[in-house]
Amino acid sequence: MERNTNQSIEADAVIVGAGPVGLFQVFELGLLEIKAHVIDSLPYVGGQCVELYPDKPIYDIPAAPSVTGIELTENLLKQIEPFKPTYHLGQEVTHVAKRDDGFFDVTTSADTRFIAKTVFIAAGVGAFQPRVLPVEGIEQFEGTQLFYRVKDPEAFRGKNLVICGGGDSALDWTLKLVDIAESVILLHRREGYRAAPASVTKMKALCEDFLMQALIGQVAGFETQNGRLTEIKVSGADGVTRRLPLDALLVFFGLSPKLGPIANWGLEIDRRQIVVDTEKFMTNIPGIFAVGDINTYPGKKKLILSGFHEAALAAFAASTFVFPKKRVHLQYTTTSPKLHKVLGVETPVFD
Repeated sequence: MERNTNQSIEADAVIVGAGPVGLFQVFELGLLEIKAHVIDSLPYVGGQCVELYPDKPIYDIPAAPSVTGIELTENLLKQIEPFKPTYHLGQEVTHVAKRDDGFFDVTTSADTRFIAKTVFIAAGVGAFQPRVLPVEGIEQFEGTQLFYRVKDPEAFRGKNLVICGGGDSALDWTLKLVDIAESVILLHRREGYRAAPASVTKMKALCEDFLMQALIGQVAGFETQNGRLTEIKVSGADGVTRRLPLDALLVFFGLSPKLGPIANWGLEIDRRQIVVDTEKFMTNIPGIFAVGDINTYPGKKKLILSGFHEAALAAFAASTFVFPKKRVHLQYTTTSPKLHKVLGVETPVFD
């Protein structure tokens, strides 16, 4: 079912979140011949994997000894190609409400409207917002000289950079940009770093070779000239305020997850997580499921592979809402001719 009626798209399933678990949810639904629409507030798929650690290896994905966030996303996209999901990116789901007929009205920030038989919330830990630099007036340079995310490293080629932070993101981008920028100064409020020890060791070696600097202190102010940010004032641990000239300021203080509009959908929430059962991974509202880091239940472990398991069981539970008169049997992709047809592959012939 997928047609536009009175400007609303009728859909079997709407998935909120295009991270790894949301993408695998497409696969599990597709095996049951349930077509999905996928919505994400980010302008691209991949969720936390692409947003937070695109190039860092993940070691606990079955049959993939090491895979980066981008590689995992690319593999999932290839896996779900046969099911042709429809993506609605760069928009946030703002409204979900159950209708008298048992379906759901779903609306996004771009005013895309759905009438959905089922809703799957795979929104990770919510919508991420960067923790901003608490310096009054500096927000005027955001997007031009002040950045909380790096979209294109080449944009910083030949620039004099100051990078604020002491976690993995700050260290990762420091190590990445040191070969691109004219100069890099890493500024952290204290001596200890929260990043991977190997990254800290590499950073300190670069400092010893005079390829970059690492300073302890906090941004206390800034100077401008002709409407451009030219210097930041840094308050050091020794009480001295120093001035650092720069072309761009990159701030990595971490991302703050916010549940956002999900909190207003009538779902049972426990500590900013959605309560589900462990049989169907369904919420307190029949027909709405929550999978991945967004949900909570006794024994919950926030692992991608746990989310994959949840997506499989949620798909089977959802089939009763999408096909109420159809009995669904468990079939195996190895041996089922029906699933081979759905996947667009040939059934092997064994002698």
